[in-house]
Amino acid sequence: MVRDTIVKEVKKSEVFSVIADESKDLQKKEQLSLVGRYYYNGAVHESFLCFQHAEQLDAKSLSEMIIGCLESYGLEYKSNLIGQGYDGATVMSGKHSGVAARIKEKANNAFYVHCNAHCLNLVLVDTVKSVPEADSFFSLLERLYVFMSGSYVHQRWLDVQKEMYGGQPRELVKLSDTRWACRALTCRNLMDRLPAVLRVLQDISTENHRDRSIDARGLLAQIDLTFISLLATFRKLFGNTKLLSDLLQSPSVDLAMAVDMVKSLCDSFQEYRTDTYCDQLWHDIMETAKQCNVAIEDGERKRLQKINSRLGGSFVTCTLGLREGNDDKETFRQRLLYPIVDRILCEMDRRFSKNSCTIMKGVHALHPKCSQFLQDNLVLDLGKMYGCDCEDLSHELHQARNILKRKSYSKDTQLSSILDLTLLLELHQEVFHELFRLCKIAVALPVSSAACERSFSALKLIKNHLRTTMGDSRLSHLGVLSIESRRAKTLDLDEFIKVFARQHKNRRINLL
Repeated sequence: MVRDTIVKEVKKSEVFSVIADESKDLQKKEQLSLVGRYYYNGAVHESFLCFQHAEQLDAKSLSEMIIGCLESYGLEYKSNLIGQGYDGATVMSGKHSGVAARIKEKANNAFYVHCNAHCLNLVLVDTVKSVPEADSFFSLLERLYVFMSGSYVHQRWLDVQKEMYGGQPRELVKLSDTRWACRALTCRNLMDRLPAVLRVLQDISTENHRDRSIDARGLLAQIDLTFISLLATFRKLFGNTKLLSDLLQSPSVDLAMAVDMVKSLCDSFQEYRTDTYCDQLWHDIMETAKQCNVAIEDGERKRLQKINSRLGGSFVTCTLGLREGNDDKETFRQRLLYPIVDRILCEMDRRFSKNSCTIMKGVHALHPKCSQFLQDNLVLDLGKMYGCDCEDLSHELHQARNILKRKSYSKDTQLSSILDLTLLLELHQEVFHELFRLCKIAVALPVSSAACERSFSALKLIKNHLRTTMGDSRLSHLGVLSIESRRAKTLDLDEFIKVFARQHKNRRINLL
């Protein structure tokens, strides 16, 4: 009955998107998670539909499975399916024979959106891999986490924190390979507790336990000024990206809002190249180094060369060796900060540059904060792609601009998103039929596949090591009840009994 309610809402909404992803369960079966995104009753919903056992993982089998699920629920996908969201795997996003391309052949309006949260994750992965110092830094963080997680060392770690700091002890978080933005918490905890980490390593390095003391001395030797510089840099960078990552996973975010947030993040990264920001970051690095008693001066730096007195009146063309002796800050700027920031900006531009297509421009023109808000050519181009009556849409745009202009003067309403505009038009949907439909399409287009990822968390709880023989149908039904638990709690149990009695009329006990 929960799934029936969801299907009824999708049908009433008229337009919807599908979001799909796959993962293995404990039985080593590939389970495809299917989620529907749509506008209904004043809100954007991302509702779980089912788990499907994917016996074949090729594009043809997966696309047929998705289409089969939609047909089994009676959803009109050929005209009402307006978007599809997957990760960037070739089998899903292939231009000619991927799942997205095959579904678009049957549903012409099904615009493919690469999961924005996944794109952001790939930005961070490629950035770290392209800067050797950064790659080595995270390898060291992983080794430090493994060492500090040992039973003996972990207890020492907790005791030292209680002695040096008040409040709840902090843990060094395991580095996630799939959610790089979450590494911000790792960098934050480590930087705030770095003096305690060094004390634990120093104490263990002097113990008689051979292997443990050798590991401690090895880690201790790697924590220098460069390590602290990278730690402070990635704490700032990943802190900003984590905020964007969390926002992109929200069902209420639309594509126009996602584009604005990505641009805002890029603007923040541009500020990292300014002298003011670099000075502030370097100040934080120096303060941390002093707290940890880490050597600031580079012992291997060569002494400053002097110009020969005979060349006093000559023009010197080579400045090799004539730099200032104290150039740690400049080295940090040129070798670490700028390469990391430049690379992350380059990756952001490459991964998110596809947002300039006709559909994205049209969606952005429906955002009230956009400078091209309700601009005729952009909205009409979007309307043509989704089969709107362009003549009616043109008249509706003219009337909508006039109404919104009067409302802005009277301060009756403040529109800040496409959803706000949709709510306003819903009150007059008989008049603004085409524009209201376009707004529903804009908010129904997927932004990320986070809803599928959340369903996999429920999958692990339902099909645990004690239930590995569970059937696929039962797994899917229990998944709906678990993931859509809010809906399940509102159902009338008496209605369950009536439905059960109608379906099983040969029972000896009369349930009605």
